[in-house]
Amino acid sequence: MSDAPSVLYDAPGPKAKVRNAVYTVVFLVVLAAVAWLVFSALNDKGQFTAKMWSPFLSGDTWTEYLLPGLGTTLLAALLAIVIALPLGAVFGIARLSEHAWIRVPAGVVVELCRAIPVLMLMLFANFFYVWYTDIDSDIRPLFAVVTGLVLYNGSVLAEVFRAGISSLPRGQSEAAYALGLRKTQTMLTILLPQAVTVMLPAIVSQLVVVVKDTALGSTILSFSDLLSNYRILPANFGNTIPTLIVIGLIYVVVNWIVTRLAALLEQRLSRRGRSSARPVGAASTTAVPAADLPVADAL
Repeated sequence: MSDAPSVLYDAPGPKAKVRNAVYTVVFLVVLAAVAWLVFSALNDKGQFTAKMWSPFLSGDTWTEYLLPGLGTTLLAALLAIVIALPLGAVFGIARLSEHAWIRVPAGVVVELCRAIPVLMLMLFANFFYVWYTDIDSDIRPLFAVVTGLVLYNGSVLAEVFRAGISSLPRGQSEAAYALGLRKTQTMLTILLPQAVTVMLPAIVSQLVVVVKDTALGSTILSFSDLLSNYRILPANFGNTIPTLIVIGLIYVVVNWIVTRLAALLEQRLSRRGRSSARPVGAASTTAVPAADLPVADAL
């Protein structure tokens, strides 16, 4: 099977292989040259000296700055995810409703929140909490960040749920109706569980976006998250670039963990789906010789 020709493009000939190899070498050389120029410029500014990196070898830097900021980032992301997922499911199902008085308002809310930048949603939420609530100013940025993330990512997840449910074969719902299930029962017990497996990669991508978008709160709302340390640490140690590199690596590790956990969950759901799809009694399909059957059964 590996030697079969591709239906997407023709297999490259000898000249094309040489040309592709030359392009690859040229690209790597240019990439190495750009990396060297960036490294040299930063090295000339003293950003890679041991003095700039030594603060990250101290436990106080992690316990007083980075880990508390990471904890706030994860808290905001977790709250946004926990609220946005069911909210997205509700609005996604509402957009599939046969009743216009449910479908149209849900569509307006989803399209409106999805079209507004998440940073503006955070600003609107912050002003709302300032003018109409008595939330303490110390935790108000957290509320504003979570609200903005929920509104935006909930609307995006609503479209993900709607597309996932719509992609299922129509026979699934028709079979459920034939068994006497109501529409709500069909949606919750038949369609939605199957759609979750299909939607899982898109949901995971959106969860990663949630973790990264928490950093927007530190730019305008004084939200004390992980990224806010890029101003605090350089003010004390003058190591802007090393601080940004370390913070960026922390984001990479967190998002990689989220992606791996989601991949494990997807594999588990896929295995469970395959096992549940096995016909009942499949293990006992061995034919019984007619001689061993009663006369009536043999005939």
